[in-house]
Amino acid sequence: MKVEQIYTGCLAQGTYYIVSNGEAAIIDPLREVNPYLEKLENDNVKLKYIFETHFHADFVSGHIDLKNKTNADIVYGPNANPEFDAIIAKDNQIFEIGNVKIKVLHTPGHTMESTTYLLIDEDGKDHAIFSGDTLFLGDVGRPDLAQKAAELTKEDLAGFLYDSLMTKIMPLADDVIVYPAHGAGSACGKNMMKETVDTLGHQKQINYALNQPNKESFINAVLDGLQEPPAYFGMNVAMNKKGYQSFDVVLKQGLKALTPKEFETVANTIDAIILDTRNANDFSKGFVPQSINIGIDGDFAPWVGSLLVDVQQPILIVCDENREEEVITRLSRVGFDNVLGYLKDGIKAWQEAGFEIDTVNRISANEFSEKVVIAEDKIIDVRKDSEYEAEHVENAYSRPLHKINQWISEVNPIEHFYIHCAGGYRSMIAASILQARGFRNFSEVEGGFNAIKKTEVPKSNFVCQSKTI
Repeated sequence: MKVEQIYTGCLAQGTYYIVSNGEAAIIDPLREVNPYLEKLENDNVKLKYIFETHFHADFVSGHIDLKNKTNADIVYGPNANPEFDAIIAKDNQIFEIGNVKIKVLHTPGHTMESTTYLLIDEDGKDHAIFSGDTLFLGDVGRPDLAQKAAELTKEDLAGFLYDSLMTKIMPLADDVIVYPAHGAGSACGKNMMKETVDTLGHQKQINYALNQPNKESFINAVLDGLQEPPAYFGMNVAMNKKGYQSFDVVLKQGLKALTPKEFETVANTIDAIILDTRNANDFSKGFVPQSINIGIDGDFAPWVGSLLVDVQQPILIVCDENREEEVITRLSRVGFDNVLGYLKDGIKAWQEAGFEIDTVNRISANEFSEKVVIAEDKIIDVRKDSEYEAEHVENAYSRPLHKINQWISEVNPIEHFYIHCAGGYRSMIAASILQARGFRNFSEVEGGFNAIKKTEVPKSNFVCQSKTI
């Protein structure tokens, strides 16, 4: 028996590959399936089952393409109602893969079809659970995503989740390994650990959700402090449930190299987002006007989903050379399939063709320290509320990036302001959105609060400010 965790950091997501005696199963595959096909070929095994723990909200699964390329059966737990052929398993149903077994444990709560898969080894011993979004390391799945579809309240779902954990998960042996669908950085929970594998016994000791005295306390603890889910989540659920265009087609369409003139023509005739995925420093020095900067070397896909929102949005790409396929792949993971092409030879070709470029006024933390007048100048901090509350520049306004569409109307386009995040990644995203919407009288601070902390600029953890900027 072989169990392999295939962890994708940008999505904080775990896929699982199980092999036994010539047969294999894959749990919660990502959109691009060629890496799995290569594993199957290298191991000389046949894929028998594709197990889905639930209809994922934060990414588009590769289950349909994988089924089409391998003829393996897709398996969901009870209550699932996909619009394609799949096995809808019964609670406690057993599936055999070679000499091992997978037992279905229906664990509703995160969603009503949520299912944990228990791996039983060759000796008949409970070996591991693939807990999906039911149980994370340090946390449990948020119960507020499926309430509309299930016609239930988040309190109802949290109650179901409590029952699932107490009756299906907690009775299992302490040495059972826990393989969750997500880790720290995912928006599917609020308190996940950075580790990606643990024993159930350790989780019983340290996971706050598993140590509540009763159901009411569990519901209150799990719902406390939940941030609003990203707007694209519902669209990803729909794609996972209804089906989607093959990734091969999406990739072929996106890998269309456009000359600067062709790029300009498409941009001017179609309401497309120009997405520049270069690093923040390179972007600030010169970019195609109206571009939005979301760097590929960061939490790229989640930020695309949170800020662009509509998965049908046409997209034109500007990126570093030879990274076009990576960008298209990572966009497809969150359902953004409508890539119209990319700027051939990048921003250099655009400039050499004589087209206009734009820049961002980026200053160093030391320049910020020298210029800023605390209590007079406007400073916008786009980090999370929790980061701001821990420590921030004195008198700075907390305006998290994920809420920019809500607070941008507060900004006075005439009055100068400073903007920063923790390290410069998020503030450059904000800067690009601001400039695309006509705001130009601001300075973005390179290195963010991490660099500002090293200066003499006054800091505070006292939170008290007016509602508007």
